[in-house]
Amino acid sequence: MAQQVPLDFLGDLRRTHTCGDLRPAHEGQRVVLMGWVYRRRDLGGVIFIHLRDRNGVTQIVFRAEGDAALHAKAEMLRSEYVIAVEGPVEARSAETVNANIPTGEVEVVAEKVWLLNTSETPPFPMEEHVDVGEDMRLKYRYVDLRRPHMQRNIMLRSRVSLSVREELYRQGFLEIETPFMCKSTPEGARDFLVPSRTQPGNFYALPQSPQIFKQLLMVSGYDKYFQIVRCFRDEDLRADRQYEFTQIDLEMSFPQEEQIFETIEPLLERVCETAGHNVKGPFPRMTYAEAMQGYGIDKPDLRLPRFWPVEDLFPPGAGLTRQGLPLVAIHIPKTGQLSRKERDELKLYGGERGLAVYDDPKRLERDFPEAMAQVRQRAGVAEEDLLLLAGWRGEPKGHRPEETVFQACGQLRLFAGQKYNDRHKLLDPEDFRFLWVLDFPMFEWDEEENRWMAAHHPFTSPKDEDIDKLEGDPARCRARSYDIVLNGVELGSGSIRIHRQDVQSRVFTAIGLSREEAQQKFGYLLDALTYGAPPHGGIALGLDRLVMILAGESSIREVIPFPKTAKGTDLMSDAPSAANERQLRELGIQLRRPPQA
Repeated sequence: MAQQVPLDFLGDLRRTHTCGDLRPAHEGQRVVLMGWVYRRRDLGGVIFIHLRDRNGVTQIVFRAEGDAALHAKAEMLRSEYVIAVEGPVEARSAETVNANIPTGEVEVVAEKVWLLNTSETPPFPMEEHVDVGEDMRLKYRYVDLRRPHMQRNIMLRSRVSLSVREELYRQGFLEIETPFMCKSTPEGARDFLVPSRTQPGNFYALPQSPQIFKQLLMVSGYDKYFQIVRCFRDEDLRADRQYEFTQIDLEMSFPQEEQIFETIEPLLERVCETAGHNVKGPFPRMTYAEAMQGYGIDKPDLRLPRFWPVEDLFPPGAGLTRQGLPLVAIHIPKTGQLSRKERDELKLYGGERGLAVYDDPKRLERDFPEAMAQVRQRAGVAEEDLLLLAGWRGEPKGHRPEETVFQACGQLRLFAGQKYNDRHKLLDPEDFRFLWVLDFPMFEWDEEENRWMAAHHPFTSPKDEDIDKLEGDPARCRARSYDIVLNGVELGSGSIRIHRQDVQSRVFTAIGLSREEAQQKFGYLLDALTYGAPPHGGIALGLDRLVMILAGESSIREVIPFPKTAKGTDLMSDAPSAANERQLRELGIQLRRPPQA
C-alpha cells in the first residue's frame, strides 16, 4: 500500500513548461512543472528528483537549508508519485551536467511542491531496458505506457497519423467516416457479430474494412476519399495481427494503377521522414509471377538476393528434382564456411517442407562441372557465399505445383538468411526496401470448400484481357491488384475495383455464389453499380504494421496502446467477460455449451 500522506489540490495552478522544455536560455525564469517522480536521490542535505512527463525529464533540487517543511515533504516522495513544483531555473555546474538528457544543463530549485497523488510501488521498473514479461506489462498497461520506449512508440504513431492526414489533404483527398455497424458478409475472415436489441435474431457486423462503403462513396461522386479507420477481424492472432486494427484507407475515381502508386509513394516518403528515415521513390515493381519465381513468396524481402530456377542447366535425367518441377539455386552472401551441423539444419528444414536439399556444391561440381559453373554465374555466387540447390522429392501438389516448390524454397531462403544474418547484417532494420507486387491471381483454390475463392476480395477487377477466363480458366485469371511490401512485410493491399454490374455478377458466379446469394449479400452494391458508377480503385495500408517497422519493433503490440494477448484477451480489463441474464434476455439470446472438442 502507498504510504498515507496528505494530498494537495491542484486548484488554479497551471504548469508553465513540460519536463522536456527547459534549456540554458530559461535560466533565472520561475517555472511550474508537473509530472511523475522518476528517480530520487537523498543526499541528506539535498534531495534530487527526476521529474518525468511524456516530453522528457527535468532534475528538481530540494535543499535542506531553505524551507524545512518543504524538505520534509520532499523526503516523502517515492517512485511514480504525481507532483507539481515551482521554482527558478538554475544552470548546473560543468561537472554536474547530464549530457544524456536534453534538459541536462539546467535544474529547477524547488521553492514550492504540491503532492497531487501517491502511487503503489510499480509492478515493474520504469527504466528503459528492463525486461518484463508481456502478461505483466499488459495487465498493468497504464503503467507500462509510461515507460520511455512505449511513450516514444505511441508518440511516433501520432506523428505518423498526422503526416498521413497532411499529405492526403495536400493531394486533395476528403476524410469521410463510414459505419461501424454493418451487414455481415462472411467471405474470408470471420466477422465480429453485434446482436440487435430492437430486431431480435438479427445481427450487425463490425467492419473487416470499409470496402463497400468507400466504393459507394465513389459512386456518390466524392472522387478522393480517405480515413484512418478501425477494422475488426475474428481471426487467430500473432505478432502482426490483432482482432482490432487500424488502417489508412483510401479510394480514388478514374485511376490507373500507376496513379495509386504515385499517391502512396509520396505518402510513405513523408511518413518515413517523420520517423527519421530517408526513403525516395519510385519504388520497384514486380509481378506476382516474378515474385514467386525469384523469392517464393508474394511479399519478398529485397535485402536478401533472389533465388534462381536452374533445372534447364542440368542434363535430362539428372535426378535432382521431380520431373517437370523446378530445381532452385539459393545463395546467401558472405556466410563463410558452415559446419556440418549447420548444413544438416538447413537440409532438415528443407526436408520438412518437401525439398531435397543439396548442400555440397563441390560434390555436385564433380558430377556436373559445366552445369554448376553456369549455376554460379546465373545466381551471382561468390566463393564466400552459401550455395544450396533445392528440388522437389515428392508428388506435385495443388493446382499450381510449381508454386508449391517455389514457396518451400522461399521459406528455406528466409530461414538461412535470418539464421546467418549476424555474419554480414544483410537484414539491416534501417535498410528500407519498398516494393510493389502486381498482377496477383484473381482466385485461389479452397480445399475445404472445394471451390475457387477470391484471392483479394470479390470486388477486385480482373485484368481486361483475362475477363473471358472467369468461367473457363479461373486458375490463369489475373487480378488488377497490388500490394506494397516493406522488408518482407505486407504493408498494404489494394486493387482497381469492378465498376460494372455485369462483370461483378460474373465474378460472384466464378466463386460459387448463386444470383440469389449475391443479391442477398451484396444487392445494394449491385444496384449502386447501375447508377453511373465510375471506374475506381484504392488501397488500405496497415498503420500498426507501418509504425511497428518505423519504431524497430517486432510486434504490433508494441505500438498499440491497449492490445489483446495472443489468446485475444485484455488482461487489464478482463475482457471478454460474460453477459448477465438481463442483457441476454433483452437481446433474445440463450446460451448453450459449445460442443466438446
